[in-house]
Amino acid sequence: MNKFGYFKVGVDIGGTFTDIVILGSDGSIATKKVSSTPEDYSIAIITGVQQLFKELNLHPDNIKGFIHASTVATNTILENKGAKTALITSKGFRDVLEMRRTRIPQLYNLFYDKPAPLSPRRLRFEVDERMGPRGEVWRPLSEDSVRSVLEKVKAADVEALAICLLHSYANPDHERIITDAAKKMLPNVFVTCSYDILPEIREYERTSTTVINAYVGPKVEKYLYSLKNQLKKAGINAPLQVTQSAGGVMTAESAMTKPAHIVESGPAAGVIAAKRVAKMIGYPDVITLDMGGTTAKAAIIENGEVVTTNEYEVGSGINISSKLVVGGGYSLKLPFVDVSEIGAGGEVLFQLIAAAF
Repeated sequence: MNKFGYFKVGVDIGGTFTDIVILGSDGSIATKKVSSTPEDYSIAIITGVQQLFKELNLHPDNIKGFIHASTVATNTILENKGAKTALITSKGFRDVLEMRRTRIPQLYNLFYDKPAPLSPRRLRFEVDERMGPRGEVWRPLSEDSVRSVLEKVKAADVEALAICLLHSYANPDHERIITDAAKKMLPNVFVTCSYDILPEIREYERTSTTVINAYVGPKVEKYLYSLKNQLKKAGINAPLQVTQSAGGVMTAESAMTKPAHIVESGPAAGVIAAKRVAKMIGYPDVITLDMGGTTAKAAIIENGEVVTTNEYEVGSGINISSKLVVGGGYSLKLPFVDVSEIGAGGEVLFQLIAAAF
């Protein structure tokens, strides 16, 4: 057996480059950088991994872990290349995505236009029902209403469907009924409901998070499914894990159904790595900078700990949690490593560092 013995593979995929790292059981490290393949990101991963295997005389049977960090989801939002997404909501709440919150990032700019909702108004539909805030049924779900709405969704030829009903965090029964019916009637559509993603109070944040999950879902699902197949063909049978925005990992299957949890997957992994390096060299307080071809990211490590948040905004060229610019993107209320991210890279570097504070 070569010096690496049993080993783990780590892969970070960006909009421009894909990086592969192999960590051996004896602590040995080997790396490879290849160009990303946007038409199918898994191609770059397999190419780079196989090149490393050949150079180091490694066998895929010795892989004990395969961990993947990705910017596919965040780039999908920043570049407005997500799925054609419909939204089903309670009667009277069609425009929650338009109304949002009153705060805007440019307080005195009377001509500021908020970014267009990821689900346009023509693709937002209402069903006749009403839950109370304690989960009591104020108005039963109309089966005719559900059937009519799903027919309209089907006719719209969408790729993804978000379902978010009023107070479903207290009682998800109506959401479950619509979700089950949608999966039967729309077998080729990516369907997600708010209770599975964010069963919490606050209608705009819950609706926005659910829509984001649907918007990035088809692209992330297709990509991870392709990657799993490519790994299998290459003889790599180690379980595929994906880094979450909060810094932990989740299974590929979970990431396929809840891709909103991996929007800051790649940047979060970089901050976790920076924390470890900073600790090794004795710096408890540092600013991290991750410069890519598509985006630049900055974060802060204080007293040796990564700063985290559960109030985040994505899209419109910037991913950020700063209260100073709230309202500039789409609300994503999930656990995150607090990374500030701006599209277009170096020219906005100083704005990015300032936003991180």
